[in-house]
Amino acid sequence: MAEYQAVQRGALRLKGVAELGLKKKKKKVKDAKKMLQQISTSQQQLQPMGDTKEENAGQRMATVDKQTPAQKAFDKMQERRQIERILKKASKTHKQSVEEFNRHLDTLTEHYDIPKVSWTK
Repeated sequence: MAEYQAVQRGALRLKGVAELGLKKKKKKVKDAKKMLQQISTSQQQLQPMGDTKEENAGQRMATVDKQTPAQKAFDKMQERRQIERILKKASKTHKQSVEEFNRHLDTLTEHYDIPKVSWTK
């Protein structure tokens, strides 16, 4: 146990680094200010003088869309492909899909068979 008496305990200290450590500065979000400004201007444009409560509620729900046209197209295609996959899976019963899978396994080569070990026989 005497060998472990000289072990230094505590946090690792590196040369050239302050004792308290370096604190990272927080980045200011410039986009947030722009978004707030856009939202406030869009609300002012959407709000005519003689609105009813129901129309105000609908206008408050309007949000600023941050997606680019490419992102919108990507999301639309993802949704379309997902719907196609669901329809394809729903078109077959479980029994039909199992039969199709068994036919597929029958067409495969016997790759996983144990190879012949002896060359003499």
